[in-house]
Amino acid sequence: MILEKIDSPQDVKSLNDDELATLASEIRQQLLTTVSQNGGHLAANLCVVELTLALHRIFDLPKDKIIFDVGHQSYVHKLLTGRRSRFDTLRRFGGISGFPKRSESEYDAFGVGHSSTSISAAAGIAAANLLSGSDAYTVAVVGDGAFTGGMIYEALNNCADKEKLIIVLNDNDMSISPNVGGMSKYFSIVRSSAKYFRVKNGVKRFFEHIPLVGNGLIKCTRRLKNSFKRIAMSQNFFEQFGLSYYGPLNGNDEKHLERVLAEAKDDGKCSVVHICTTKGKGYKYAEERPDLFHGVSGFDIETGRIKEGGESFSNRFGALMCERAEKNEKLVAITAAMPDGTGLKEFSQRFPSRFFDVGIAEEHALTFACGLATEGMVPVFAVYSTFVQRAFDQLIHDAALQDLHIIVALDRAGLVANDGATHHGIFDTAFVSEIPNVTFHSPVSFASLEKSLDEAIAGSGVHVIRYPKSGDISLDGFMSVDGFVCRDIGASPQSAVVTYGRLTETAVSAAGKLGDSVRIISLTKLNPIDFSVLAKLLSGINNIVFAEEGIKNGGVGQRICATLAESQFLQGKRVHILAIDGIFPEHGSNKELLESLSLTDDDIARALSEGIR
Repeated sequence: MILEKIDSPQDVKSLNDDELATLASEIRQQLLTTVSQNGGHLAANLCVVELTLALHRIFDLPKDKIIFDVGHQSYVHKLLTGRRSRFDTLRRFGGISGFPKRSESEYDAFGVGHSSTSISAAAGIAAANLLSGSDAYTVAVVGDGAFTGGMIYEALNNCADKEKLIIVLNDNDMSISPNVGGMSKYFSIVRSSAKYFRVKNGVKRFFEHIPLVGNGLIKCTRRLKNSFKRIAMSQNFFEQFGLSYYGPLNGNDEKHLERVLAEAKDDGKCSVVHICTTKGKGYKYAEERPDLFHGVSGFDIETGRIKEGGESFSNRFGALMCERAEKNEKLVAITAAMPDGTGLKEFSQRFPSRFFDVGIAEEHALTFACGLATEGMVPVFAVYSTFVQRAFDQLIHDAALQDLHIIVALDRAGLVANDGATHHGIFDTAFVSEIPNVTFHSPVSFASLEKSLDEAIAGSGVHVIRYPKSGDISLDGFMSVDGFVCRDIGASPQSAVVTYGRLTETAVSAAGKLGDSVRIISLTKLNPIDFSVLAKLLSGINNIVFAEEGIKNGGVGQRICATLAESQFLQGKRVHILAIDGIFPEHGSNKELLESLSLTDDDIARALSEGIR
């Protein structure tokens, strides 16, 4: 196998055409084998095999830098840059990351996991190269989905003066779900312009019959091609920014990509190379359903059957939204390019006029929701916890400051297993709790999710509801008490675990291991907290363990302790705070992550037993 001989980009440069074709096939097979077992991003990587090969052949890595937007299309790059032998550890605990990571390899020039950052980072690297006198090139690989995010345009507005910067626009008409908005329509026009392709192909044939006799003729023919392009397409969007434009090209034609990338490299200015690829290329099930195979937990290669889990909080949230929308015509739903991931697919089909997919534009989505709220609508913005970080200012300035009635549904709250550090939802507990005029819900079960959503819809001001990716949690034996659910294991408890979310189940297991009387207090509302009720629940308790799947510094445990300490309530009591302390957790299974963070039932039981002794 040729892939077995590839240990660096230098090994790719020496291959002939037949060997390159074989290597591309072997890479696709390796992607299928690994992702079917480990889960991960499949369709996006299958479509960039030829592009990644061409980039590694034309540019001199690691001197030249490749920046991947979002980074979920970097698996091929990892295979070609010395990580082939460890590729079976992809997304596993202690293994290689599913995203570019600077600490993992010198070939990963910029760590990433969120969208629309690549051109800004690449422009910074290009500027640094100019200042230091380096002749290195910088390449940003950007999917067309990232062009629904505003940061891309801020970067384009500052790129014209950058040298040796090449932007590869990988256009497959998809992000996770089909793209939306004006730029998506523009790209569609470019892709489908028959007039443009006729002119382009005619110019190509014309070039092929002209012997290239020097740099003067090369520059002349390039100007001629650009003139034809302007005639065919009127005004090109990227050229209005002062950038050189090449394309659109067949992004799965490796040799043609090499020729055009070499031309853009020779140009030396800031260029856009627009390629059109097939998402899921080479695997029919991924080509047919690129949305399903964007990110998968695992699948059967022969049948394409994706491993199914049980009902999740996302699914239940989506069902509840549909039920409430039937009765409340003011209820509207908003997503940032993730109707499937957030459970809103059915809502989008049943209530299309009340569903808004704004693309990968979380800042816009939140302020858009605020605008809807001023006119009496009840907007619900469903977004992953990790991505709402991008709309922190809007949450404060546009929503809370004006006390507008909006609902933010935070999906994937807490640890997000194999996606790792870029995707863990562990910061919202600290930063959302500090914002005035925000009611912050943390349902522990499907039943409490329904209660939280109904309270948020009927209420006023900003409501944030956080929930994990996992399924329902049993609350057998628990009773509900004003923002808390509680359960005593044994009589006259002397110790208590204060927690929230899915760690409630872990706390129950810990109490069972201990065999002593323990009170479990799970917060279904993180802000405001009724401290008078909490004090009653902790009355007579001498040992308190706070356990949370969020950061310790500024987290729920510290905030509760600070408030109780002010009233001397904690005097004479033993207090433990088990939380994520000063690190970005890596990727791995939930079980492995909880073990590494000392948040297992054994850890909670140990903290409880220390107080008892």
